[in-house]
Amino acid sequence: MKLRAGFELVYDCPQPTPMILNLNVHFTRVSDLVGRDDIHVDPPVPVAGYRDSFGNWCTRLVAPTGHTRILADALVRDSGLPDPVVSDAGQHAVEDLPEETLLFLLGSRYCETDRLSDTAWSLFGNAPTGWGRVQAICDYVHKHIAFGYQHARMTRSALEAWHDRTGVCRDYAHLAVALCRCMNIPARYCTGYLGDIGIPVTGPMDFSAWFEAYLGGRWHTFDPRNNIPRIGRILIARGRDASDVAISSTFGPNKLASFKVWTDVVEE
Repeated sequence: MKLRAGFELVYDCPQPTPMILNLNVHFTRVSDLVGRDDIHVDPPVPVAGYRDSFGNWCTRLVAPTGHTRILADALVRDSGLPDPVVSDAGQHAVEDLPEETLLFLLGSRYCETDRLSDTAWSLFGNAPTGWGRVQAICDYVHKHIAFGYQHARMTRSALEAWHDRTGVCRDYAHLAVALCRCMNIPARYCTGYLGDIGIPVTGPMDFSAWFEAYLGGRWHTFDPRNNIPRIGRILIARGRDASDVAISSTFGPNKLASFKVWTDVVEE
């Protein structure tokens, strides 16, 4: 099937404001694009691209004084299949992990492994290793946090989400990532598009957050917010946590005046 995925962001800047955007479809899905996913800026300004240390494609620009509209609209081929479940995927001993996964065992800005380690081991020390342990973590986080957009707070960390017991998808992902790392399972934070395919519409469309855990020699998708395999997930970026994959990093005063995201099935 084909999905139409895109966004429109409108910023109001009182002065010229440099920005870094992390909004292109991830390079692992580029072969699924029908055409391009170029980012358009109105009024037009010079833009430049670069690849960050995690392989994400980033866009640099300087938004002028006043309103700046940033948008993209892409067609993406998708298998139409739900996230795969590989229940026999095993957990690696730390000494056997590939070097490129070790970064994702460490604490980060929003994932305080040092302060959650005792909690993690008390909760999951006796859980089955491998896929079963990660799923046990997802089950716990899914039940522990009450979802609500009114609870959104961009500075909430995994530890704070554990204490607050409220949040949005990024909080579910941060807490699950931190708990996995505490249990010696590499975990990386992901952001992207996830439409309401096959489920009742639950609210306004937004970007989504989930995570990947390294088991059985490869990375696997887990989603503690929804906690069921979903259809039509389109990756944008991966990193240690949300600080690495912010949709926009702005370097000056500004207001996000409008925000729209869409992911729709295109009828053939």
